[in-house]
Amino acid sequence: MVSLEEIRRAQRAEGPATILSIGTASPPNCIYQSTYPDYYFRITESEHKEDLKEIFKRMCEKSMIKKRYMYLTEEILKKNPNMCAYMAPSLNARQDILVVEVPKLGKEAAQKAIKEWGQPKSKITHLIFCTTGGVDMPGADYQLTKLLGLSSSVKRYMMYQQGCFAGGTVLRLAKDLAENNSGARVLVVCSEIIGEIFRGPSDTHLDSLVGQVIFGDGAAAVIVGSDPVVGVERPLFQLVSAAQTILPDSEGAIQGHLRESGLSFHLSKGVPSMISENIEKCLTEAFHPLGISDWNSIFWVPHPGGPTILDQVEMKLALKPEKLRWSRHVLSEYGNMSSATVLFILDHMRKASTDQGLSSTGEGLDWGVLFGFGPGLTVETLVLHSLPIN
Repeated sequence: MVSLEEIRRAQRAEGPATILSIGTASPPNCIYQSTYPDYYFRITESEHKEDLKEIFKRMCEKSMIKKRYMYLTEEILKKNPNMCAYMAPSLNARQDILVVEVPKLGKEAAQKAIKEWGQPKSKITHLIFCTTGGVDMPGADYQLTKLLGLSSSVKRYMMYQQGCFAGGTVLRLAKDLAENNSGARVLVVCSEIIGEIFRGPSDTHLDSLVGQVIFGDGAAAVIVGSDPVVGVERPLFQLVSAAQTILPDSEGAIQGHLRESGLSFHLSKGVPSMISENIEKCLTEAFHPLGISDWNSIFWVPHPGGPTILDQVEMKLALKPEKLRWSRHVLSEYGNMSSATVLFILDHMRKASTDQGLSSTGEGLDWGVLFGFGPGLTVETLVLHSLPIN
């Protein structure tokens, strides 16, 4: 007779959760930061606010962003003028767009991840879908299941309204699912379209302008599983440990409120210092079991909430400039894509490692850290182990 312990042992995987493939996607509409202030103030009929426009220009120049991708086009915005006001009722119009387009953009990224994985999509056992916009029932997870033609018995997890830290959250959840379900293959999709937060400028709420300066659209997908099939699956990174913490005295530092006018975004100026002052504690707790305390000896995948966050983290930990180069690169080329951003960074890092002929996916280094920062202030910390490049 089989014991309960034997049953439970058979249900679990033997090895750690591993990222087996990565795919990314962007909308076709590319906007350049150098010309965005003129476009933004014209489309929102705010050109008479000359002083505010000059402030906005300076914010764009300091953002270190060269370009972003957005689903919203001039044609779409002209058809929905309330989306261009600061606080006009517009949730219905935004929902009509996002409920359809968020899963579609996620599908593009997922198809690339599945193609790279090289296995039949029928082997996907779990789906995690994460987005900030387009709350609906059934949700984007259901819509993506239909769009991809996944099994009707796939186990779905829908995460709405988590914000920028959620790129770490989805990997933490995928790790638990993969390691506790033998043979599981978890498709993780983060799809972000800023149609929920786009709005005209306000003279009295300058923090709202920050969102108009930094956020862009993008989707990223990964497939996670334990015990990769030798010779069939090509593992990239092992997910060694995962933790989440709320930083002390940070309540209200980053907030989003969903109302009739869409999602309003509020950001405290103290966010970069809150993160930089607490980040070493997160690192120490994560890497102490490995005996690692030299933060320049690991590879870095931090969410680039903005250039000031990266600058202050770099200074606080005395990091070499190249440590944050892929976060800065993705911020420059895509902007802040909320939850999808860290997966874009991971994708760029592993591709560059291959192109440069390095020994492993993490720039030739064994150990690395992925950080998600967002509302709370919430910090997700994942320890990654890079794997040999085949």
